[in-house]
Amino acid sequence: MLNINNTENIENVEFTPELIGKFNEIVSRYPEGKQKSALLPILHEVQAIAGWLSVPSMNKVAEFLNIEYIEVYEVATFYTMYFLKPQGKYVLEVCRTGPCCLVGAEKIMKHIESTLGVKEGEVTSDGLFSWRGVECMAACGNGPVLQIGPEYTFYENLTEESVNQLIGKLKNNK
Repeated sequence: MLNINNTENIENVEFTPELIGKFNEIVSRYPEGKQKSALLPILHEVQAIAGWLSVPSMNKVAEFLNIEYIEVYEVATFYTMYFLKPQGKYVLEVCRTGPCCLVGAEKIMKHIESTLGVKEGEVTSDGLFSWRGVECMAACGNGPVLQIGPEYTFYENLTEESVNQLIGKLKNNK
C-alpha cells in the first residue's frame, strides 16, 4: 500500500538528462496542455529503471508533468502494473480468476509460495523472486497461466513440474 505521508526528501530522486529527453518525447505525443496524458508511459519508464515506484520518484514525475502529487498516486495505486514497493528480479504473476482456478491456479500459487518460501507480495531473501495473483490474462482455455516479469514472458497449462523448471531456469540466469 502506498503511504502518501512518506517523509522522504523528494530531492533524493533526480532524473538523468537522457530520461528527461525520453519524457519530453513522450509528452510531445499529446496535444498541448494535455501533458497528464503522458503519465502512464512515464511511470513505466521510471519503474523500468528502479523496478518500482517510490513516493519520491512519483513526486518528481508530478513535478515534471506539472500536476498534483495525488494525481500520480491515484494512477499508480489503481493499476496493478505498477509496483509500490521493491520486487524480486523476477515477478511471477499467476492468473487467479475463475477459469484458471478451476484448472489448478490456486494449487500453483500454493506451490510457488512453498517453493520460493515467501508469501504473496514478499521478496525472496536473495532478491530474485516475488510473486502475486493477478486478474485475467485472457488465456482461459489454457490455464493455469503465469507471466514472468520484467520481460513478461507468458506460460500456459502450468503444472507443478513446469513451474519448478521455470524457477530453476531463472535461478541459473542470475
